[in-house]
Amino acid sequence: MAERPLTLMAVHAHPDDEATSTGGVLARYAAEGVTTVLVTCTDGRCGDGPGGVKPGEAGHDPAAVVAMRQAELEASCATLNVTHLETLGYADSGMMGWPTNDLPGAFWTTPVAEAAARLAELIRQYRPDVIVTYDENGFYGHPDHIQAHRITMAAVELTDVPAKVYWTTVPRTAFAEFGRIMKELGVEWAEPDAASEPGPQLGLPDDEISTWVDTSKYGAQKFDALATHASQTENIFFLQLGQERFTELMGVETFVRVRDRTGAPTPEDDLFAGLR
Repeated sequence: MAERPLTLMAVHAHPDDEATSTGGVLARYAAEGVTTVLVTCTDGRCGDGPGGVKPGEAGHDPAAVVAMRQAELEASCATLNVTHLETLGYADSGMMGWPTNDLPGAFWTTPVAEAAARLAELIRQYRPDVIVTYDENGFYGHPDHIQAHRITMAAVELTDVPAKVYWTTVPRTAFAEFGRIMKELGVEWAEPDAASEPGPQLGLPDDEISTWVDTSKYGAQKFDALATHASQTENIFFLQLGQERFTELMGVETFVRVRDRTGAPTPEDDLFAGLR
């Protein structure tokens, strides 16, 4: 009997998140014959509508935004050669403190146990060797990212399936270069200041990052996947870099390993180190 292919599952909050932080690994591992599974937890209804209209503004139709973003998500998955797309369909909660946080059906208000049980069924179905999601702060404090973290870690405990679990992160040394490029593009950017910013800090010191995956060969796919989400104006400045500069800036994806049964030494350059 043929050996089962290795499987990667990425659990993300919204349509477009898959391209920003894991587009490179999804494309790379698909090209290497790994089965890739994307789980998108919310419908993205709190994103921009046509013409950049914001939630709560005249002309913002949440149902129309959901349909548009689902089509964009499917196009992104096709670009990244994602094997399986699963959508949990919870309502986008919006940014922290928005009234949409507390609406019925919002992901943020959904009991963790309920959503984790649904995700656990997908884990049992696909039996991923590696799962990737966000850290406890959802990287930057978005309620849906935090909730995605919570349900993923709960589902992992329920199933005990994956050999390795990772959280996405960014090396803090990258913020200075990122800020320089943003200023070149005329985008206002304040580099995070670990000494003065209250609350959890963005990213990690380089020596705390366990895994550095070179995805530069797949920069064009990642760029094109992000471009499928062009309705979301917050992504446009990334596209303004052009494909070459974009790949220079975002051609390595970084993670912190939080669960491991392989004993693979760190730092590592492969999410599947110790599994092949």
